[in-house]
Amino acid sequence: MNNLFVTKSENNLYKKYLKDGYIIADIKNIKSLDWIKQFYLSFIKDYFKKDFSTKDLLNNFHKLIKIKDLNSFRLKLIQEINKDKNFRKNYFNVASIFLYEIVGNELAMQNRVNLSIQLPGDKSSLLDVHADTWSGDSPFESVVWLPLVDCFKTKSMFILPALKYKKFIKLLQSSKFRNSADLFPKIKNDVKWLKINYGQILIFNQCLPHGNLVNKEKETRWSMNCRFKSIFTPYGDKKLGEFFEPISLKAASKFAMNYKLPKIK
Repeated sequence: MNNLFVTKSENNLYKKYLKDGYIIADIKNIKSLDWIKQFYLSFIKDYFKKDFSTKDLLNNFHKLIKIKDLNSFRLKLIQEINKDKNFRKNYFNVASIFLYEIVGNELAMQNRVNLSIQLPGDKSSLLDVHADTWSGDSPFESVVWLPLVDCFKTKSMFILPALKYKKFIKLLQSSKFRNSADLFPKIKNDVKWLKINYGQILIFNQCLPHGNLVNKEKETRWSMNCRFKSIFTPYGDKKLGEFFEPISLKAASKFAMNYKLPKIK
């Protein structure tokens, strides 16, 4: 990148994203982050009809719910967060400063924010090693992964760093695998488990293999994810209007999209 045209901060993020395939950064907009967390705490209290102490409520959520009841609770919560127009706005506000520097300033945002709740020892909430591009996502997308608790070791997620990607491609070309679960043992020494505290954000390249395993820690993991891309970059199977919504289209682009060359007789 030509340093004459970017800030020092942008250049540092640019280099790190290309080198590692992800960045972890301290959130600047704490007000929006607090709004999101309060949304969850209020929902839990309404759902269980009990005024819990908010201290460590999310970390200790496994003490309130059984694994067999988790998915119905999670689906109901996902429905609620995506009904509230302010939720996506605050989610974007938490990440915007970093998205502008890594992805661009004319952005499309996934229509729905996804939620993962992983109780300790829960084998029903696993996401085997995968890359989103394997299921039709565009390589131009980046994922914003936002934790509501401190995430570490198996309470977090793993990713294959960008520097290991060529080695991974050679492995795929030289070996046969029945499924993605067979793949993880071959790359477990190359993947990196990410440590992300509450108050930090992860933006990662979803072309890189990633996933999680059984949460062997003593706390519940709460994390959200949502994809962003530059509006005018190529789309995969998930199209603008169907899966993505434009959120920061600039005036010049909007004018140009409606422009028609005048016909002269």
